[in-house]
Amino acid sequence: MTPKACLLLAAALASVGLYGVLTRRNILVVLMALELVLNSANLVFLTFARLRGDAAGHAAVLFVLVVGAVEVTVGLALLLAFYGQKRRADLAALDLLKG
Repeated sequence: MTPKACLLLAAALASVGLYGVLTRRNILVVLMALELVLNSANLVFLTFARLRGDAAGHAAVLFVLVVGAVEVTVGLALLLAFYGQKRRADLAALDLLKG
């Protein structure tokens, strides 16, 4: 796969993920869309690491994977706590947690 094709695929993944984050109301779908954005960043890191021939991109991918795992863990914990109280999983109802 050429670097241009990898970068176009990463741009497409980022676009779909950003669309999902901005338009969806379900918290679980928004978390999955954020994972798409993070995976597109991983693809960019790996593409440039392959072009340069060094391992810095691989280290960045490992860091992004750890951040993504923490994001999903915290997000799902908040979703479960919120769903246990309100029996809803949409973003519009999150303002009910303010007070």
